[in-house]
Amino acid sequence: MHILLELTSDVYSTSSSSDTSGAGGAAFLSYLLVAIGMWPMLKKAGMPGWGGFIPIYNIYLQIKLAGRTGLLLLLYLVPIVNLVVAIVVACGVARAFGKDGFYGFFLLFLFQPIGYLILGFGSAEYTEIHR
Repeated sequence: MHILLELTSDVYSTSSSSDTSGAGGAAFLSYLLVAIGMWPMLKKAGMPGWGGFIPIYNIYLQIKLAGRTGLLLLLYLVPIVNLVVAIVVACGVARAFGKDGFYGFFLLFLFQPIGYLILGFGSAEYTEIHR
């Protein structure tokens, strides 16, 4: 009986040996930096800057910046395909601001906070993409 009580007290214990609050905080900080960088970037393109803070709407705005159809947003729901679509959109956004695919892949896909802050607060100008 004593062993059973120890086991149940361990299950309902509030202390945990693995602390994941740091990962959540880092993800939120990354999201916040991307949204802050997207605000002036979207303003440069004539879009609402606040849209960078709305989770799904900001992806839609990026797709439109890349010169693609908004239906591409549905492909973000498909695993593996969403990675390919995100790379294509990131390279399209980079191209819309006069940058190359290298910038799009590394700074707008892999290291988003850095890339969007540079586009937003840097000297890059928006040039409309016609498809």
